[in-house]
Amino acid sequence: MTCSGLGHVASINEEAVFNQELSLQDGGVASLHGVHRDIQTRILVAAGKHFGFDFDPAQLLKDYGEIQRDLLYHGVESDAFKRHFPDKKPIQGTKFEGVIPGLWRRYKEKEGDTGAQEKEGFFQEKLCPDCLGTRLKKEVRLVHVAGASIAEVSDWSLSDVFEWTNGLQKALPKEGLHLLEPILHDMPTRLKRILDVGLGYLSLNRQTVSLSGGEAQRLRLASLLGSGLTGVLYILDEPTTGLHPRDTAGLIRVLQELRDLGNTVLVIEHDIDMMRAADHVIDIGPGAGLQGGTVVGEGSLENLMSSELSVTGAYLRNERMQTSAPSRRKGNGQYITINNAKSRNIDISSVSIPLECLVAVTGVSGSGKSTLVFDILAQGGSKEHKAEGYSEITGFDQIGHIVIFDQSPMGRIQRSNVATYTDVFSHLRKLFAGLPEAKERKLTAKHFSFNTPGGRCETCQGLGVLSVDMNFLPDLEVKCPDCKGRRFTNEVLQVQYKGLSISDVLNMSVQESLPILKDEAKMAGIIEMLCEVGLGYLHWGQSVKTLSGGEGQRIRLAKELSKPSKHHTLYLLDEPTTGLHPSDIKQLQVLLDKLVDTGNTVVVVEHSLELIRECDWVIDIGPEGGDAGGELVAEGTPEEVAKVKSSYTGMFLKRILAEGI
Repeated sequence: MTCSGLGHVASINEEAVFNQELSLQDGGVASLHGVHRDIQTRILVAAGKHFGFDFDPAQLLKDYGEIQRDLLYHGVESDAFKRHFPDKKPIQGTKFEGVIPGLWRRYKEKEGDTGAQEKEGFFQEKLCPDCLGTRLKKEVRLVHVAGASIAEVSDWSLSDVFEWTNGLQKALPKEGLHLLEPILHDMPTRLKRILDVGLGYLSLNRQTVSLSGGEAQRLRLASLLGSGLTGVLYILDEPTTGLHPRDTAGLIRVLQELRDLGNTVLVIEHDIDMMRAADHVIDIGPGAGLQGGTVVGEGSLENLMSSELSVTGAYLRNERMQTSAPSRRKGNGQYITINNAKSRNIDISSVSIPLECLVAVTGVSGSGKSTLVFDILAQGGSKEHKAEGYSEITGFDQIGHIVIFDQSPMGRIQRSNVATYTDVFSHLRKLFAGLPEAKERKLTAKHFSFNTPGGRCETCQGLGVLSVDMNFLPDLEVKCPDCKGRRFTNEVLQVQYKGLSISDVLNMSVQESLPILKDEAKMAGIIEMLCEVGLGYLHWGQSVKTLSGGEGQRIRLAKELSKPSKHHTLYLLDEPTTGLHPSDIKQLQVLLDKLVDTGNTVVVVEHSLELIRECDWVIDIGPEGGDAGGELVAEGTPEEVAKVKSSYTGMFLKRILAEGI
């Protein structure tokens, strides 16, 4: 089959790779950069000299002749280039691979994250012309069971597959039905477990690499129920992440079933309903980072609530006394209105977002919230994208900027850390370079960088660790034997600010550094903001690769909030409460309120009732996930949505608002 069962075929997007208006040395080939480009350029020049023509790296790509183009695009071993010199062989130092063959080689070699990144930039995918995206041969697609082919069933949501399997007993002929009895019994049972953990909106052909961490964790959990294992310790990290309160009850039932089989289930969680269902609660605190790490309460919820040190206990004690905002902002009277929104499962005739308000877009998992906000609304306001998924969007003339905070990874570069990502490191280097000790030693800001030679430890090249190849196991990182993990040379480390070297500052948490750097105006703002968004426990030297999507989103939010205030900005956030304790959610809400009160509009895709109940306006999408979702179920203030009986969000809002009275 043409696509080898992938359902799509890839081709190189030459417009993304080659910029005809630039020369090679000025970045005309996007896949060649830095030292690698310099090396390849030398080979290209040598190849041209060997074959008897000039290859000028300063020449614009659009001015290349046919020979130069064939060499650059396809390489010396290609038929395209060989036709020009059929009798001449390349020699050592002239064997240029060709940009296009090189991209294909790396594409095939790297099936992991790097390959995916390259594919996004330089490759484009189209449906396979043979299987039309089904991954199956025509003769396989012609086989039907109970009126559906395997390709059709694979494309359904798991909720629909569950209904279909339940009807197979009646739909199939009686002859030989007993042979299928184990399958007919097993399929609905397995599917029901997946539905119980809130994943009924997924389809059978959904790629696992596209699942969020929470979805993948819950899928594994559902599969474990059928294993029959006992005496196992299961450790789960925030399994309710991305889960609507309606689905939390199903997840709790699954965990209780695992427990009842004779297993122990340890859950790291912030969700109040999960705490209530637990047989034993252990609360760690009282704060984060160095202010945490102590057991401040354990036992039943009553024991936790009696602990004076427990922030969780204090929250639970005050939960019923907390009231919603006494008044909702009405906005400025202007709206962004989306008409005829149709994309994926979204089918909404009209929905409006009041400006200068805090707006929550809610709904069960898979209902279409992210599609509405990030695929339709965000792209509708972008001049770079074509109008897709709607007939008209009005009101963007009232908006000056659009800022998106999603859960995408912050990057995979090993050298990028919290200090470099927030630009604090640039100011920190200048601070140390300006000290008298540094000036005496003729040390500049460059010497205080672990990314460039000069002041860094060259044994580990400023990383502080060495990577040990473990063959079939993941690489092992060990502390650098020369700098002892401190990244810099002794000369650089001897320069100190308030008794601390630059390495000492990188090893500090954000919260610890605040009293030390509070007088440094260029750094104090972002440091205070990181603490306010609940990230004071992060260390400056901590790699961004170790951060969760929620932490990355809050770092980006802190960077934005530390900048001079902009008016008429539309902020779009994807579940900003992910990983936050209820007490931290209140802190986040205060920051979002600040944004709105300065003339901006904030839209959050959210499941947390703690934040939803404090919003000015709620747009509820559903009623279910997948094909049974995508409709506008309710819109209005939290109190108004709470009155809509068909809204799952409204049902839970009604309860939590009543508790606050």
